[in-house]
Amino acid sequence: MVDQIIIELSFSLKQGVLGRTPAFLIYCVMKKYLLIFVIVVLSGHLLAQVADSAKRHVVLQGATNFRDLGGYTTNDGHHVKWGKVYRSADISKLTDADLAELKKRKITYDVDLRGQQESRQAPDRLNPNTNYSLCPAGSDSLNNWMKYIASLKGKEAGDSTMNIFYSNTTYLADRYKPFFNKLLSLPSDQSLLFHCTAGKDRTGIGAALLLYSLGVPYSTIVADYTATNYYRMNENKKAEDAMVNAMHIDKDVATEMMQAKQEYLDATFSAINRQFGSVDNFLRVQIDLDDQKVKQLKAVFLEK
Repeated sequence: MVDQIIIELSFSLKQGVLGRTPAFLIYCVMKKYLLIFVIVVLSGHLLAQVADSAKRHVVLQGATNFRDLGGYTTNDGHHVKWGKVYRSADISKLTDADLAELKKRKITYDVDLRGQQESRQAPDRLNPNTNYSLCPAGSDSLNNWMKYIASLKGKEAGDSTMNIFYSNTTYLADRYKPFFNKLLSLPSDQSLLFHCTAGKDRTGIGAALLLYSLGVPYSTIVADYTATNYYRMNENKKAEDAMVNAMHIDKDVATEMMQAKQEYLDATFSAINRQFGSVDNFLRVQIDLDDQKVKQLKAVFLEK
């Protein structure tokens, strides 16, 4: 479409049309083409999201933001296997039909990144004999954090708070080392699901670390993280309303908290780099992911 606009404008110049046309008419023509260009660009981004959703999004009645981490291209040209590892929000409301879908996808491992209280209040609904692991490190202190948030006002306060949360490396090892251990022990014919409550923060960091360890470029990792804004569009609005009306949290603060912004994930990776020298060193020292285990991880989750 852009090429066609350039061709048409070039033709008009050659024919001297613009030189004979009133300025107002030229303005109208240019405005029309600019509008078409903007619509095409925006539609392209939307269509790309929909196309990705068709492959990646697992539509369930009782869960949101449930998606396959497969298909991503690594720095060396490999691809993450489809149907091996999934990320999600809360799965306590899965229906019988949802459980049948999980069974069909051979999801027999479940890593729950929520806290003790969260998991008790809304226990995961799982198929029999599912290998369940709770990784609550750091999550049970979130209740006090929420009380603090209720005192904040404005967009900048919300942004600052999220950056503080994402910059905290205190619980990363205790939360994600068991997650990686489960990934490494996953049988070749089975699949693993990991999740938290919204499938955004704790799950987003977990997905980022996994994709990084597999050699996926950071730009792709960010795209997967921020895609939560698309997959949780309706749920985010409901959550924001609930935070404002039930928890008396400032609307701007609530909006920022529900966003998956690149700057938040950047804050985690920057904090890791500052404290451990590099993400690779963090994975090696804190997660116990040495070269042999990275090789094993890639053998399980990357296509040959």
